[in-house]
Amino acid sequence: MIRSLKIAGCALALSLALAGCATVKTDAEFEAEIADSMQSSIATDIDGWLAASRSLCDAAPLPKGRGWDASLDAASITAMKSAWRTARSRYEHIEGAVAPLFPELDAATDARYDDFLSELPDGDHDLFDAQGVTGMHAIERILYAPSIPAEVVSFEAPLPGYVKAAFPATEAEASSFKLKLCARLVVDVTTLQTQWKPAKLDIGAAFQGLVALMNEQREKVNKAATGQEESRYSRMTLADIHANLAGTEAIYALFQPWILSKPDGKAADDSITAGFESLRAAYDANPGDTIPEPPATWSAEPSAKDLATPFGELFQAVTVAVDPARDGSIVFEMNRAAGVMGLPGFTEGA
Repeated sequence: MIRSLKIAGCALALSLALAGCATVKTDAEFEAEIADSMQSSIATDIDGWLAASRSLCDAAPLPKGRGWDASLDAASITAMKSAWRTARSRYEHIEGAVAPLFPELDAATDARYDDFLSELPDGDHDLFDAQGVTGMHAIERILYAPSIPAEVVSFEAPLPGYVKAAFPATEAEASSFKLKLCARLVVDVTTLQTQWKPAKLDIGAAFQGLVALMNEQREKVNKAATGQEESRYSRMTLADIHANLAGTEAIYALFQPWILSKPDGKAADDSITAGFESLRAAYDANPGDTIPEPPATWSAEPSAKDLATPFGELFQAVTVAVDPARDGSIVFEMNRAAGVMGLPGFTEGA
């Protein structure tokens, strides 16, 4: 009996030891696993982004002898807007990881009107071709031309090279929009899809990109006060930052097991997940896709009265959640997590 108990005890000890050994991974194994999972996860969103971009192109009307008409082409315009919104959401899910790895394609597909004009001394006087101002915001600017907010026009009009947004006014412009500007987006996203699948991922740069995107949430909200926000024509920047958060959480989850395997990992992870929940609650407190209307008196140092508005409350909540200098914020703790994994941290302005 004693001998059999000893044998059983030894077998149990050996089983536990083997089980313990089986769960221990090296950093290199964690990195390889994360790279494979990220490759697959992001590829799905790229595929969705490409499919929506093609749907947008397909929906663009080619009227004979005229440009777009808001009434006659209403169904096509609605279909294009729906496809654009889907494409936008797919991109925003993966922006943090993709932008630092493919900066040129990211700029071509996601740069804002003012970003392009800063690189074009003479501006871009053809809104519909595949050169100069391109990408999702160039298309958005045309789709929503009749309803662009006044503060956006006030911001853009003084820019050197500014051209007022408008629907295609002629058959040639409508053709150019469909076969050049929209087609360019499809080509660029196809190029990203082609380059993504065999890419050797730098997961350090990808994680750094996630931290940078969280840090940028404050700026994305604040720019709404000056007409400079991201999806400024469709007024769906709140939907953008919702998608940013959802995409960051999904990719962060791939890093979580590695972080939790480290001695200081749990404390960082607890703070990061709590920060995600806090940021989501701040976004969810504002229904719809649009950031709350900023008060007319909003400034770089807002008053207590302005901070008490829905916009001010959102701004404060986001600032606290992502402040890189605040111990416990998402950005601060994600940098701490990067350190425990031996990955480079994010530095503001770097």
